[in-house]
Amino acid sequence: MEVRIQAIHFDANQRLVDFINKKVDRVLRRVPDATDVEVTLKVVKPETAMNKEAMVKFTIPQTAELVADKVADTFEEAVDQCLEAIERQVEKKKAVK
Repeated sequence: MEVRIQAIHFDANQRLVDFINKKVDRVLRRVPDATDVEVTLKVVKPETAMNKEAMVKFTIPQTAELVADKVADTFEEAVDQCLEAIERQVEKKKAVK
């Protein structure tokens, strides 16, 4: 499966792309039925410290979309927080079944 990474109004460097792919792969082991993963990165309010926003969306057919949106100091931190939120959503869904 391909992870789509969209950087809005800037170019994501290879180190950031590699970091995101590595972290998403780790979460995909727990969500094997996900068919699509989108990561959107953008800078909000460039004059403040907490200005890196990441949105991660996992699409799971016939179940739901898992979405997390976080703002942090760095994109790495924001992506980490999003993926932690996605993992919590997965655990909640498993507990309901």
